[in-house]
Amino acid sequence: MRTDVPPADRVDAAVRDAEAVLRTCVHCGFCNATCPTYLLTGNELEGPRGRIYLLKNLLEGNIEASASTAQHIDNCLGCLSCETTCPSGVDYSRLLDHGRPLLERSYHRGRFDRWQRAILTRLLPSPSRLRAALRLQILLRPLAALLPARLRRLARMAPRQMPAVAHYLAPGVFPAEGRKRMRVVLLPGCAQSVLGTSINDAAIRLLTRRGAEVILPESVTCCGALPFHMGERQHSRGHMETAIDGWHQQLQDGVDAIVLTTSGCATVVRDYGHLFAGTSRAAAATLVSERTRDISQVLVELGLGDTVDVPRLRVAYHDACSMQHGLRLREAPRQLLRDAGFEVLEVPEGHICCGSAGTYNMLRPVMADALQQRKARHITSVQPDVVAAGNIGCIEQIAAAMQPPVIHTVELLDWATGGPRPPALGIDRPIIISGDVV
Repeated sequence: MRTDVPPADRVDAAVRDAEAVLRTCVHCGFCNATCPTYLLTGNELEGPRGRIYLLKNLLEGNIEASASTAQHIDNCLGCLSCETTCPSGVDYSRLLDHGRPLLERSYHRGRFDRWQRAILTRLLPSPSRLRAALRLQILLRPLAALLPARLRRLARMAPRQMPAVAHYLAPGVFPAEGRKRMRVVLLPGCAQSVLGTSINDAAIRLLTRRGAEVILPESVTCCGALPFHMGERQHSRGHMETAIDGWHQQLQDGVDAIVLTTSGCATVVRDYGHLFAGTSRAAAATLVSERTRDISQVLVELGLGDTVDVPRLRVAYHDACSMQHGLRLREAPRQLLRDAGFEVLEVPEGHICCGSAGTYNMLRPVMADALQQRKARHITSVQPDVVAAGNIGCIEQIAAAMQPPVIHTVELLDWATGGPRPPALGIDRPIIISGDVV
């Protein structure tokens, strides 16, 4: 693709990166076939090719950042399915990473949109603030019908009761069982440490059982991914710098790997080396990126070990977009589930996003709801006993539209290797297999 970016703008390294991406696109349109929003609308500007042209024209100064332009860019989930499909290797995420903050700088959003984004930017990365907000939302839930339509949906997204407190809540070091084979630091996650406490507990039990010493850090709770994907750069950069400094010190102290159970976070952390290129943190950021692993990768390396007798559940494995398109991990989680004794089911149209996409389901509810229902129909079609996924956002999004329980992959693996039954499979929500309750 030919570009005509003003020479003065090419001084900015990010602009040069974006222009290089634009030049690799041959506008073949293969990407549209796997773009969730194009599938929903059939609108060229709701597909990667159309958005690439919009961003190209913004960079070249040919168009203003209008409400229409903002809508088309905002509607992009950032799922990266287009990258997996593209025969030319267009690095669309690089272009989007530059385009979103460019849009934030040049387009004046409406009052509610600015307020909502500001709240999410400050709320979600802070577990204490998020926990307080959830308590308030639960109290106000009975009054949701009285709220304006935009706030009503947010109020109804809150759980009906506060999530359980994590067993392994306090930062510290959790020793390996038996011979120590690895030393890792685990990111508890900002939203996950509030909404998915059983995930971190299961991860710590599972890793220590397989000979890994696990460090739960005090200094690093957020990687900056959620505000970063919204196009916000000030707060996200601060979280990233804190994470790099904390993790780099631990790597210097002998940690073998940084382990994440949230694939949405892992895609951003794995990109730290690029994001901080040319800065004083470049070397540290690169090392952090290189040592970052999804927990499934670490478990493949350590081996699952002995398993216990658990029901042979039919597990519909949901490929989080960040897992399959960002990290390019598909087989490892599936094989681990099979090794644990579960039957893994393939979900039709598994390459299409569920509509969670970080804060997308809060900011773009119409598109998110349509994708949620589409995903639920496809999962239901394979008649699973349980749905497993490797990302908290997907779990929350899909669970809101499904009858079968939706849980993190590590919770099933922990159960199959001697851990407790996952809370979502508790006696208050029994699983029925061939007429029998398990």
